[in-house]
Amino acid sequence: MKRSLLSILFLLTVALASVAQPRISSNKETHNFGQIEWKRPVTVEYTITNTGNQPLVLTNVTTSCACSVADWTKEPIAPGGKGKVKASFDAKALGHFEKSVGIYSNATPNLVYLKFAGEVVQEVKDYTKTLPYAIGNIRMDCDEFAFPDVYQGQKSTLTFNIANLSDRPYEPVLMHLPPYLKMEAEPKVLLKGKKGTVKLTLDAGLLKDYGLTQTSVYLSRFSGDKVSEDNEIPVSAVLLPDFSRMTAADSLNAPSMHISETNIDLSVPLIKKEKVNYEILIANAGKSPLVISKLQVFN
Repeated sequence: MKRSLLSILFLLTVALASVAQPRISSNKETHNFGQIEWKRPVTVEYTITNTGNQPLVLTNVTTSCACSVADWTKEPIAPGGKGKVKASFDAKALGHFEKSVGIYSNATPNLVYLKFAGEVVQEVKDYTKTLPYAIGNIRMDCDEFAFPDVYQGQKSTLTFNIANLSDRPYEPVLMHLPPYLKMEAEPKVLLKGKKGTVKLTLDAGLLKDYGLTQTSVYLSRFSGDKVSEDNEIPVSAVLLPDFSRMTAADSLNAPSMHISETNIDLSVPLIKKEKVNYEILIANAGKSPLVISKLQVFN
């Protein structure tokens, strides 16, 4: 009888060990760069999710050629948590390529491969992969300008790439720029088929209120050109106080946020396909004003 109990306990231990383990999942198995310019390094980023029930540790990341380097999340990734694996590729030869990234971890199997591919050319003609967003015949690598968590008095910059696929020169202009934004284009005039950059500089000292500020700008061919929804680009900035100058007394008088709920169960409304509104009460138990700068919903 004792031997039978020991056998059952052993089997249960083995079964639990096989169930309780980290699992590695990536948001994509292959990334296609499309056409990239010779001697212009590019970077791919994979989002790694731990779909298991034990912490996931990425122990090493290797690449299949000497012209690419890798970086990855070194800290353990909790169950349900996410990490990053980045690979930078510096093409030394023209032509098509396909490379692999090997990820070693404490999951089973302990080695998985992800891939990236593309074509190295002297001059890029196809921008659909590298500049996926289009405004008419102008292509860009972003469709919004976001400045998250900027501090009062700080200047923050954002640079985006732009290509002119129209049949005439294009002078990129962002119309309806608010006072706190300045732009610089390089080159100032894009010839047919050429690529350039536009740098936006945000002066947080000119933002009026803490928290979220939103507006729109319009990418146009020249100053005074027409504006519409077709060339509208949303802009957002989140202004935070500069805590570096806080004194000990300021810290004691800092705001203290208390909320009525920390978890919301949406399982029943989702099953019944019902629309439901939830209200969370927020109280400030501190001695200074409390500013809610941003609300995010994660699924």
